[in-house]
Amino acid sequence: MPGRGADVLPSGSPRRDDSSLPWAWRVQPSAGSMFIGHYGAAYAIKRWRPDISLFALFLAVQVLDVAWSVFVMLGIEKVRIVPGFTRTNPLDLYYMPYTHSLVGAFVWALACAAIYVLALRRAAVAGVALGVAMFSHWVFDLVVHRADLALYDNTAKVGLGLWNFPLLAFSLEIALVLGGLALYLSGRRSLDRIGRYGPWVFCTLLIAVQTMVFFGGAIGSPDQAAVIALVSYFGFAAIAQWLDRHEGGRAPRGLATAVPT
Repeated sequence: MPGRGADVLPSGSPRRDDSSLPWAWRVQPSAGSMFIGHYGAAYAIKRWRPDISLFALFLAVQVLDVAWSVFVMLGIEKVRIVPGFTRTNPLDLYYMPYTHSLVGAFVWALACAAIYVLALRRAAVAGVALGVAMFSHWVFDLVVHRADLALYDNTAKVGLGLWNFPLLAFSLEIALVLGGLALYLSGRRSLDRIGRYGPWVFCTLLIAVQTMVFFGGAIGSPDQAAVIALVSYFGFAAIAQWLDRHEGGRAPRGLATAVPT
């Protein structure tokens, strides 16, 4: 049964007729909107600030969605399932001012960066980098979301709506995560085979998951989507951190191994 922040519209709710469109552009009942392109930012910032753990960066770029998942289950933010709402997923994200408004995202980034610096006694520049990682989530979401991202409170909503063009949205996500990974690995020296091949295998796994998300099975309920998202975010962050331990830092000039050979 849906939680306090979740609604499911009846199965007879209106759905757009897209039978004349190519298969990949039709409405597909998706399992959610996990945006693996966010991890491209985590990898890129790791290249800039190697002193920040990849676990922290993988979570940072998804903090807004982690908070959103919890808030939906608590009834603080609202979502409903509307079949055919976008051509990528059926989630109508009609009330999420605390996690996905422009002001809200900035406050989350500022607060977490301050905690990272003051409580964990990290360098101020590292805190800024972590804040940038967090805020990049809202910037990337702006590209794919329909107009459901408020500038403040729950008003003045924006979004470029790339989710209505699945092939373009899917291609963008792959380009972002692969580009970020290549940048992260550039100039690094792998300690063993896990370090050399593991990141690319992991990236392939992420792309496979994103494929199922975009073109896979239907959502049981918004709460189910929230729980799956939480488990995935922490699981992916743990795997990325484990793989990073098999990287030995910057390689000497001329010995870079960004792509396995």
